[in-house]
Amino acid sequence: MELDMLQSPLLGLGEEDESDMTDWNLPLAFMKKRHCEKIEGSKSLAQSWRMKDRMKTVSVALVLCLNVGVDPPDVVKTTPCARLECWIDPLSMGPQKALETIGANLQKQYENWQPRNYTQYIPLSIYDLQTWMGSPSIFVYDCSNAGLIVKSFKQFALQREQELEVAAINPNHPLAQMPLPPSMKNCIQLAACEASELLPMIPDLPADLFTSCLTTPIKIALRWFCMQKSVRLVPGVTLDLIEKIPGRLNDRRTPLGELNWIFTAITDTIAWNVLPRDLFQKLFRQDLLVASLFRNFLLAERIMRSYNCTPVSSPRLPPTYMHAMWQAWDLAVDICLSQLPTIIEEGTAFRHSPFFAEQLTAFQVWLTMGVENRNPPEQLPIVLQVLLSQVHRLRALDLLGRFLDLGPWAVSLALSVGIFPYVLKLLQSSARELRPLLVFIWAKILAVDSSCQADLVKDNGHKYFLSVLADPYMPAEHRTMTAFILAVIVNNYNTGQEACLQGNLIAICLEQLNDPHPLLRQWVAICLGRIWQNFDSARWCGVRDSAHEKLYSLLSDPIPEVRCAAVFALGSFVGNSAERTDHSTTIDHNVAMMLAQLINDGSPMVRKELVVALSHLVVQYESNFCTVALQFMEEEKNYTLPSPAAPEGGSLTPVRDSPCTPKLRSVSSYGNIRAVTTARNLNKSLQNLSLNEETGSSVAFSPGNLSTSSSASSTLGSPENEEYILSFETIDKMRRVSSYSSLNSLIGVSFNSVYTQIWRVLLHLAADPYPDVSDLAMKVLNSIAYKIMQVKVKLDCRLKPQRLPSAGDLVHATVNARPQRILDTASLTQSAPASPTNKGMHIHQVGGSPPTTSTSSSSLTNDVTKQPVSRDISSVRPANVGNVGVQYTPHSHQFPRTRKMFDKGPDQTADDADDNVGHKNFMSTTMQTGFCDWSAKYFAQPVMKIPEEHDLESQVRKEREWRFLRNARVRKQAQKIIQKGISRLDDQIFLNRNPGMPSVVKFHPFTPCIAVADKDSICFWDWEKGEKLDYFHNGNPRYTRITSMEYLNGQDCSLLLTATDDGAIRVWKNFADLEKNPEMVTAWQGLSDMLPTTRGLARRVSIYLDRSKQGGAGMVVDWEQETGLLMTSGDVRIIRIWDTDREMKVQDIPTGADSCVTSLSCDSHRSLIVAGLGDGSIRVYDRRMALSECRVMTYREHTAWVVKAYLQKHPEGNIMSVSVNGDVRFFDPRMPESVKVLQIVKGLTALDIHPQANLFACGSMNQFTAIYNGNGELINNIKYYDGFMGQRVGAISCLAFHPHWPHLAVGSNDYYISVYSVEKRIR
Repeated sequence: MELDMLQSPLLGLGEEDESDMTDWNLPLAFMKKRHCEKIEGSKSLAQSWRMKDRMKTVSVALVLCLNVGVDPPDVVKTTPCARLECWIDPLSMGPQKALETIGANLQKQYENWQPRNYTQYIPLSIYDLQTWMGSPSIFVYDCSNAGLIVKSFKQFALQREQELEVAAINPNHPLAQMPLPPSMKNCIQLAACEASELLPMIPDLPADLFTSCLTTPIKIALRWFCMQKSVRLVPGVTLDLIEKIPGRLNDRRTPLGELNWIFTAITDTIAWNVLPRDLFQKLFRQDLLVASLFRNFLLAERIMRSYNCTPVSSPRLPPTYMHAMWQAWDLAVDICLSQLPTIIEEGTAFRHSPFFAEQLTAFQVWLTMGVENRNPPEQLPIVLQVLLSQVHRLRALDLLGRFLDLGPWAVSLALSVGIFPYVLKLLQSSARELRPLLVFIWAKILAVDSSCQADLVKDNGHKYFLSVLADPYMPAEHRTMTAFILAVIVNNYNTGQEACLQGNLIAICLEQLNDPHPLLRQWVAICLGRIWQNFDSARWCGVRDSAHEKLYSLLSDPIPEVRCAAVFALGSFVGNSAERTDHSTTIDHNVAMMLAQLINDGSPMVRKELVVALSHLVVQYESNFCTVALQFMEEEKNYTLPSPAAPEGGSLTPVRDSPCTPKLRSVSSYGNIRAVTTARNLNKSLQNLSLNEETGSSVAFSPGNLSTSSSASSTLGSPENEEYILSFETIDKMRRVSSYSSLNSLIGVSFNSVYTQIWRVLLHLAADPYPDVSDLAMKVLNSIAYKIMQVKVKLDCRLKPQRLPSAGDLVHATVNARPQRILDTASLTQSAPASPTNKGMHIHQVGGSPPTTSTSSSSLTNDVTKQPVSRDISSVRPANVGNVGVQYTPHSHQFPRTRKMFDKGPDQTADDADDNVGHKNFMSTTMQTGFCDWSAKYFAQPVMKIPEEHDLESQVRKEREWRFLRNARVRKQAQKIIQKGISRLDDQIFLNRNPGMPSVVKFHPFTPCIAVADKDSICFWDWEKGEKLDYFHNGNPRYTRITSMEYLNGQDCSLLLTATDDGAIRVWKNFADLEKNPEMVTAWQGLSDMLPTTRGLARRVSIYLDRSKQGGAGMVVDWEQETGLLMTSGDVRIIRIWDTDREMKVQDIPTGADSCVTSLSCDSHRSLIVAGLGDGSIRVYDRRMALSECRVMTYREHTAWVVKAYLQKHPEGNIMSVSVNGDVRFFDPRMPESVKVLQIVKGLTALDIHPQANLFACGSMNQFTAIYNGNGELINNIKYYDGFMGQRVGAISCLAFHPHWPHLAVGSNDYYISVYSVEKRIR
């Protein structure tokens, strides 16, 4: 899966747009499917193709009205007249003999379907007939005015139902005591003609024309064809000749058999194209006899209508006699009959009909030429018939595969036609050439309807796929589809798991784990994971084959999906619920420690799967985790962390004095962004159920601090958050106290501490910057907290029943959201073991959250005012209350009270989460990521279709072309202005007050949009129109701040990357978009050792403006679009390089300094990275070299903090660096000393260098911005705002040049953001 390179178009670009070629060749970051869609399976379509109840006609009653020699009195017959009954002339023999012969013949005709006897004729009423036959039944009426019988039948059926209704009300009714007769609604009737019509009497036709059509269709069809005028075009064909057609009806190789086969295909096709789907299923697929009768009924309609008779059916069918496929039938008959004279007289060989080949061609034309939205191909039932023929089978399967590839609708259509039994039977074929086609077809079917797994195992179909997967000569794509098919067969289906285990599936999969084809690696791992789920025999088979060790290599696979599949497999490997032995526990520990290494994987998809995998361990070793959790709670309670968010002096930053409270847009990330808790949650926190203060005896898990004592309960925006015992702040504090940095030295630790390490990993994941990951981890941690709380409550009840809080006290916090979880006193007083080894037996008795004190917090802003703790709370818990405070959230009133500020909207109800009734249940059933189902969607979607971005006519492609032409125009126009020379840069083209104090500012390279970050939110402005486009929260915790921003894919579909000083990176899309809400694309921990407690304390810059920015460089990044690499550093001793395509760390370059990195700049062509450091040194690294040698140059000429180090991007480009002392130095990377030094103003707070123009600008403490040219000559100063009565510019907090235009954005600590440019006449 190399970088997504887009081919440039050959046409459409003139000379002036040549620079566009660079845009076409740039790879795009974070634009794969995993970033653009939610990781979940597709909504399964309701499949109606499977017959709920197949039927079989069990008996046939033949009722004949044959008084041979006496015509009925009500019909005047012509002379001559149609005489043949069952192809016998009754006048050619005696009446009794004729009766027996015709009866025997009719029986023979029906015996094609059903061998049964017939009785003597008795006069019969329809009512009696209904009574005898019951329902469901089929009635065929071959007589004049037959439509009358159909009407009478319906009337009698109605009368019968009315009588039954009366009987149901009146118990004395004679019918009330009788068993209930079946309803007549399911009866099928076929009548030869309407109520007012007579049967045709043409002498060349049989008298029972209708019966002939139904029972001997080919014979009558050929006879009727010979009676048409068109037969003159086929010389030498007579009625006598037709009787001599060689062959048998059921032998497709003979003329008669081939005609019968074509007839079946055509009538089936007509019915499928004309009838409603449900009626087609009922009449043509449910019962073989019914299907055959109705196919023949279509012929009867065509022939009878030509003699002014209209056959009637119940249920009624739409007219089919004019369907175009009848012409194909006439052609097939024509071709067959034209050969008859020579075949019969000269014995020449029979030439097979081209009918099926031509129909396949028609199907192929439909596939290749049709538009996307069109009617289904009418040839689909014919393709089905062709699968029976070895001659056409290969081509038919190929076309069928191409049809199924059109999407789930095509699969559903093919299944409704009846394809399933055919492709199931073909799995018995040993032909190698069919393998790729059958694998493709089955992958498509199972991607849409996984219930077919049972049919496959029943018919031993899994063996076919096992042999294909084990076949090294099969191409990787087909083995991938086979792995998917087998993964479906073993998915939640024990019979399938057992069958595949017997078939050696585990060994076959393990052999292919390191295949070069990534999709195959992914599906082989998923397949292993699924066969191990709740199937202990398979797990032990895996242990014997060292499966877990073989899977470890995939944990560092370059493809995130493969890593994710490996985590899933290892998770289900340790997630088996069977009894544990020492051996299996050792294996579980090994797997756990290997998984722990993925704690900082760059892909949130992988980390989500990691949480689920670890949750299986938590379920298995619950008591051990309870013990560990209690230790952590103790530690957290007894240790006070200084809050980095608070400046010295302890008072919190006052509320912003902005004229009006800015409105933040809601953010729809995949999973709710951790958000402001609404007023509904303000009165929710936790009352500690501590035991030891009053019991005097020390209980093993006594004083665990389950409350949010040290901070407020702003939990994650998940549906369960009303029930969280451990709030986000509590967990975050635990994480910081336990200093997870020791994770690096985990391997080889004593196993007693494995649980401790995994708990730390989960604490770390609960603070994950990606909300879905942190939500899942919060669930796992809180499930253990529930367990502890439950045991504590039980123990509390046993030791001190008089201290028992009332049920109302315990659950007032959860009454609204979870009424069914209310604790009653009875459930609380039941005794329970006093040890956490009791695995989840009693957890359902305490399901809701415990009592809560009224605290909450806002992670939206840091504008918090402390409230005094209310007396009644402190009197309950004097020992442990700590600094609980209610925090003021200034923006929350602008959102509906019932909705969390950043959730997806009102469509999410709290009831979604009502599945954690029991503890075990809460852990195992709700803990899944949807990754496997999402991966399966690949097979349901078209794989042969050209991707939209490569389709030159697609909307996506046109939009991209437009963007690239716009980019070329911006580059060209900006270049023109710069070439004129810049004498001044002080024309204020934009000024506005930002909602928060600007800390980082970034121009979009090609649109008039500027991003301004304050501490934890981002505002977007249109600097041309002067409008605010967007403002949303970045989601970083209170004690962190945004220190860096980059636009990714700026040339195309832009994303915004933000980096915060805790090392977290978040990537956003849909910002500044009027139609969509901002969405988080991805987030990960870019630097893992930037602990907030130690951050920036070593080196503090005294001149930083705002005391809340306590020193430290925070996190600095530099982005290379050409390579997709992201360089990250800051308050750490390394430069970490991330490959955004692989979403993994590729290199950690040690800086070799005992100081933070303050600025990064890289050049992909020379593989150089330049870092400016807090100690004033400039260090140059070559990332191609070994870690011990990669620092190729160190310059120590600056004596103070480096504000900016910039590496020019051309091959001869120099390094330019500036320190806070105002010394500007130019270095040639090949020289050991600077080549030029300039001195500018001292006390710099911000600086930027224009990448195109020879300019740099700096902001200083002295409240002005100075702009210099490359020679150090001052171009101009900016000290006052235009228009604000000459108001003085505030101290400069950040500034940035536009990448192309000569524009400079300046943010100051008085909240204003302004943009300056060259004089208007030059622009």
